[in-house]
Formats: sequence, structure tokens, C-alpha cells
Amino acid sequence: MVAETLSNVPTESVPGAVPASGPAVGRRSLAAAGAAMVAAVGVTGGVLGVVALTAQSAAPPALPPGPNELGGSVSTVTGADAGAPAGAEEFPDARPLPAESPAAVPEIDPGWLDRVSDGTGIPRRALQAYAAAQLRLLEEQPECQVSWPTLAAIGEVESRHGTYAGGELARDGTTTVRVIGIPLDGTRGTAAIRDTDGGRLDGDPEWDRAVGPMQFIPTTWEIWGTSADGGEPDPHDIDDAALSAARYLCADNRVLTTSQGWWAAVLAYNRSEEYGQRVLAIAADYVDAIS
Repeated sequence: MVAETLSNVPTESVPGAVPASGPAVGRRSLAAAGAAMVAAVGVTGGVLGVVALTAQSAAPPALPPGPNELGGSVSTVTGADAGAPAGAEEFPDARPLPAESPAAVPEIDPGWLDRVSDGTGIPRRALQAYAAAQLRLLEEQPECQVSWPTLAAIGEVESRHGTYAGGELARDGTTTVRVIGIPLDGTRGTAAIRDTDGGRLDGDPEWDRAVGPMQFIPTTWEIWGTSADGGEPDPHDIDDAALSAARYLCADNRVLTTSQGWWAAVLAYNRSEEYGQRVLAIAADYVDAIS
């Protein structure tokens, strides 16, 4: 996430590849377009991001709503309804999110998870992680105003919510099949980033690769990797990845309910306006789907 360079690689090699279409095209239309993929991939300081090469929309979507606004808020449970982890009925082994400060962060309403997951198509376990990251940042950095639609849109573009490699999210939030990007070896337009972690995260002892649902490279994960439950941070865990991405987006005192702040955050994640337009369009589609 320290800006590096824009790379171009074949679409079939790219986690989270999306078809070429305008920002106004909805999420379901993107999924249906399947085979028609023309994309550029940005490796920008830690994130392998997909950029659709398209014409600009004359009327781009509005910014995603903040965490206290309609469409961006997360319903929580209080009082007698509190106590069980969000999603406990569907995922009985799932750990509470987050667990580092359980008294400070409300628990997510399972009914809200069901309703929003059904309406948007976001996997329920992934939505749980995005919502938990939003609630956590609302406590830690309330002025940032990062919300789940932005996190979910990034998660869809980067890895289809951790499912790009053909797996799914397990009950504990880890991907059943690890999402590993192409080697950043200086070919196919990528930046050349020699291995920095002995292959511990990406399995490659020669070159670094972007890893996990939110596609961090090891050097960036070393700086921003955060555990949602107090254990060892794991970029292949959607809970840790979503929280780390939220904290990164909120860096430098950004306010994501302002145009300047939102664009600064997303372009820091991937320095490409096309990438930002794609994230913006998908986030808007999510909000529309539950409105």
C-alpha cells in the first residue's frame, strides 16, 4: 500500500478479475458477464487490484454512506439479545468479532447479516468481517467513517470475497483455498519485489505475491497486519484482512464520507482511478440492493 507502479497481467492470472464494463453496471451484471474480461492489475504498495478498462460514466455513483447513515449502518444487538457471536447460528464455531475489546464494540445482529447477505450476494461470513471492521473503526477512529460497502467492494474486486481460487470462507474466517497472486518478478508489467518473508505468507521463497481476501503483499502486511482476536495476524483470515484494510484506509486522518478522503483512501489502496471507479460502482450496487 505504499505506491509502487501500475502493472498489467493476463486476466486469467488475476484474483478478483471483473469484466470490462462501465461503473454504472451492477454487481449481478458483472457476475453474469463472466467470460468477457479485459482488466489491468495495479500492484500498489501491497495490494493486487483489478482495474477495468472502460469509459467513464457521465454520472458516477455517490460516495458510499458512512457508518451512521442509511445503507452504511450495521444493526447490532444489545441487552438480553447480546452474548452470542454474530452469526453463531449459522457458524457455531465462529469466534466473536472482534475479541480484543468485546466490551467496547457491539455485536452484529444476525438478522441484519442474513438480510444484507441475501440482498447483496456478499457471503455472510465475509459480510460479518466487513461489518465487524466497521464497528471496530467506529470505536477506534470515529472521525474516519469507513463503512462496510467500501470494504466489501474492495473485497469483491480483490478476491471475490476470498473465493477467487475456488474455495470459500471457513467458519473461523480463513479461506479454504488460499488466494495467492502472481509472482511480483518484474514480468508482465509487475513491480519486481523479491521475497521478504521466506515464503511464509505466499509460499514463494523467491518473489513476493499478494495474498489473502484483501490481497496484501508481505511487506505491507508486516506494517498493517492486525489480528481481530488478539492472535497472530493472518492475511488469509477475512477478519484480520478486513480490519487491517479498514485501518489502512483510515490512515493519515482520512475521512471517507468526503470525496477527497474516500478517493485518497481507495487510491492509496490501488493507485488507479479506474480501480476506484470500479470499487465505487460495486459499493453503490450493494447499497442499492438493500435500499
